[in-house]
Formats: sequence, structure tokens, C-alpha cells
Amino acid sequence: MILFLSNLISGISLGSVYALIALGYTMVYGIAKMLNFAHGDVIMVGGYICFFATGQFGLPVPVGVLLSVIVCTVLGVVIEGLAYRPLRQAGSLAVLITAIGVSYFLQNAAQLLWTSNPKVFTSVVTLPSLSLFGLTISDETIVTILACIVIMIVLSLFISRTKLGKAMRACSEDRAAAQLMGINVNRTISLTFAIGSGLAAIAGVLLCSSYPTLMPTTGSMPGIKAFTAAVFGGIGSIPGAFLGGILLGIIESMAKAYISTNLANSIVFAVLIVVLLVKPSGLLGKYVPEKV
Repeated sequence: MILFLSNLISGISLGSVYALIALGYTMVYGIAKMLNFAHGDVIMVGGYICFFATGQFGLPVPVGVLLSVIVCTVLGVVIEGLAYRPLRQAGSLAVLITAIGVSYFLQNAAQLLWTSNPKVFTSVVTLPSLSLFGLTISDETIVTILACIVIMIVLSLFISRTKLGKAMRACSEDRAAAQLMGINVNRTISLTFAIGSGLAAIAGVLLCSSYPTLMPTTGSMPGIKAFTAAVFGGIGSIPGAFLGGILLGIIESMAKAYISTNLANSIVFAVLIVVLLVKPSGLLGKYVPEKV
């Protein structure tokens, strides 16, 4: 029983990281209708910024995390302005190819700047661990789960209650109509990328704190799995991204513990295929007929 609970908590912790990354995916897709596959590499950039800020320059951890968020936020806006905005009227295939190109550009730029040698990331979390019913829960796990829940709630309130959030929803429904109503569509989409990239920085720091190896490809597989989580839960839905991330983390953790470490990734993607066959819009997604 203790082993099962330990694997469950480990899965929830991993799933919380996936959920944080998936929130960025679902924000961008929900508002801009774009799949930003470079999102996973923004995670890697956030990890490196925090690593050098706290480890090499000796800055306090909160300053390092804040600097990471700022750099990734600016990076997200720059990527949107240079790579995606010129393709606003282009087909989805052109956007997809551009996203893959941006991803490889960030990975290779990281190799040139910081080399491809793995770096040992020092955890930014220094809280005491929690012992509960004979089970020890690490401080990284506690902070990751709490951070994910708080961010999801704040993001949901921001989208539903604020003026900027309503502008985002209007752009998501109909960009042309939103523009006629006086909404600056370009600025709204840039803000969406900024928020998503800021969340990616937080996810990168928490991911590297729990799994302390940092390299230029660190964000690739978590990014793909987070995209899978967003689709699993219903891409475009904030609660769906959260639910999909948590479930994906639990499935992966249980598969590693009880089936096979080597087959864990295959099982995760197989579950996704089954879910999409049964409910193509995802667990919490809504079917939206396409206008022709």
C-alpha cells in the first residue's frame, strides 16, 4: 500500500509539471489556434536561466526564478512576433513547420551557448519534507502540486473575470469580430504567448528541481507529453489541461512501477489513442463544428 501511494504521489507530482506545460499549450491553441511546438524548448531556456542565475552568479532563488520567468516571457513574445505573426493568415501546415523550426533553433542555440554537456541543477525548493502515514513526500513534490493548483485557479479567474481575459475569449471565438469591436488582436495573442512562456519557465524550474539534469534537449519529451496531456484533457480547456496532465503523470508513474520502464511512454501514448477514439475532443473538451 505504501509503495502504491508513493507511486501515486510521484505520478501526481510529474503530472503537475505536465499540467503546467500543458496550460501554456492550451492557452496558445485556445486563443490563437496555433500549436506552438517550440513551447517545450522554452522550458529548457527557463531552466538554464535559473541555473546560471542561482548557481553561477549566486543570486537568491526567488530572483533567479523571477529572472527566468521574465526572460521566457520576453522570448515568447519575440517568437510570436518574428515567427508566427507573419503566418497569421497562412495554413496550419506552415505554422506547424515553423514551430518545429523554432524548436530546433532554440535547441541548437542552447548547444552553442551552453554546450551539450548535462548540468546538475540544484533544486530551488528548500522546504522540509512531509511525513504522512509512514510515507515521505519530498518538498519538490509538495511545491509542484500546490503551484500547479494555484496557477490553474488564477489562470481560470483571469480568463473568466478580467477585461484582458474576455478579450482573449473574444479573439478565440472570432478574430475579425473582435477586431471590429476594438480589440487589438495582435496584442492579445502576444499576451497569450507571454503568459504561456512564463508558465513554461516555472514548469522548467520545477521539472529540473525534481529531475536535476539540464541539457539542451531537456524540454523535448516533457513538451511532447504535455501536448499529449492537453489533447487528452481537451485542448483549449484550462481544467482539461490540468486533468490531462495529472492523469498522464499517474499513468506514466504506474506503468513504470508495475509494467515496464521501457514501455511507459508507449503505454502513455496508447492510452491517449484510446481516449481520442472514444472521445475525440478529449475528456473535458467540447466538440465545435467548423464553419464553412
